Amino acid sequence: MYLRQYALTFLVAFGLAALLTPLAGHLGHRLGIVDRPGGRRGHRGEIPRLGGIAIFLAFVVAVGVGRSLYIPTADEKEPLRLLGLLAGSAFLSLVGLVDDRWELRPLPQFVAQMIAAVIAIATLIIVERFNNPLTNEMVILPPIYYVPLTVFWIVGMINTVNWLDGLGGLAAGVGAVLCLVLAIHMHRVGQPSVALLPLALLGALLGFLPYNVAPSRVFLGSAGAFFLGYALGGLGLIAGGRVATVLLVMGLPIVDVAWQIFDRLRHHRSPAQADRGHLHFRLLDLGLSERAIVLIYWGFCALFGVLALTVSSRLYKLLALVGIGVMVVCVLVWLSRSER
Repeated sequence: MYLRQYALTFLVAFGLAALLTPLAGHLGHRLGIVDRPGGRRGHRGEIPRLGGIAIFLAFVVAVGVGRSLYIPTADEKEPLRLLGLLAGSAFLSLVGLVDDRWELRPLPQFVAQMIAAVIAIATLIIVERFNNPLTNEMVILPPIYYVPLTVFWIVGMINTVNWLDGLGGLAAGVGAVLCLVLAIHMHRVGQPSVALLPLALLGALLGFLPYNVAPSRVFLGSAGAFFLGYALGGLGLIAGGRVATVLLVMGLPIVDVAWQIFDRLRHHRSPAQADRGHLHFRLLDLGLSERAIVLIYWGFCALFGVLALTVSSRLYKLLALVGIGVMVVCVLVWLSRSER
């Protein structure tokens, strides 16, 4: 049931992204919005960084097509949440485009992320309820708790994806894995109208990836990373809260981000100061190829995505999250000591 709607939404997003990405790359060259070798980047030549615009446009058009194919829903607030998802995505895409062109300082970027979080909250994309993994009881939070928690979630997801975007195909591929897991989960629990959203984003990401994997011809750019982070964070909440599912799939990059913040603070550096401390850069410096590292990340995230779909016990999922955290921290500590 609904396979025709699913297939059409996915194919529209995939086809548009595949067509628009090279055009975005050409536009990036024309406008001088490119990444040049040096610093953390080890690529050769000038690579345009407007790929995120192609993904965003493909996603929006595919969502429009999907919504035109009527699928019933029992949630009267669903149109409001969809508006919040699209409005926040559009806003952050514009902010990211400005950053791609003029390189905003960390404070304006953070303010924009906070505004996007407010958009999410105003349109009921919130961390309001979740199941306690220890008691298996539903916990419903009052606004005094869910407002700051939602801000933390949205801003955290935006920065996680932004910091993950260091190798060709890494952020887009991990995002595609999460979209597939969310789409399967939403369909299984009887939310087909919402399942169209991650399917649209999945199609857009897969249409973009052939141009983005190493050797990259187009980068996501800040416009793409900001949009993708907000969209993934919003999709994790828009269907009643799939926080555990998102955390399992994104556990590796989330723990890496937490470690980088801790490591920079303990060395008296700003958490916003970019460096090569991220796990994917450390693995690259060890001699692993860019494609091998990307495949390792994809496989790791896919493995825990399967776990999220097949394990029903919330306690076991919590234990898996703890296991991810311990494992990634141990690897990062070992790499830090090896470098010294």
